[in-house]
Amino acid sequence: MRLSNMADYAIVVMGAAARHCGGARTSATALAEETGIGLPTVQKLVSLLSKSGLIKSSRGAGGGIQLARPAAAISLADIVEAIEGPIAMTNCMSETGCDCALEPACSVKPHWHQVNSAVRGALGSVSLASLAQEPAL
Repeated sequence: MRLSNMADYAIVVMGAAARHCGGARTSATALAEETGIGLPTVQKLVSLLSKSGLIKSSRGAGGGIQLARPAAAISLADIVEAIEGPIAMTNCMSETGCDCALEPACSVKPHWHQVNSAVRGALGSVSLASLAQEPAL
């Protein structure tokens, strides 16, 4: 499994937003400058993350971007799913259904739920708060 660039960028942007003390507001421009991600991409991510309820965004004087809940209550799985949709390692486990010719006789499909749960559990065990901390050298 490989995350899309957008999911990767979303994690970076959320980490930067979390470093702004959670309650403090910042701007898409500031996040773009801080992360090195282009402003149009940050703006698109802010829109997606806002729709998913992970951040709050408001325009105008006194507006800005802030986390919708504490960083410790946001997981890596939450961020990935906000961008990628539900975690599904194979097409046959996605919400859109399966177009695999092997599906009628597939002996592996019943086991993918366990794999998906394990991957989601691993991503869910990593909080945004831990990602936002400066790494120890």
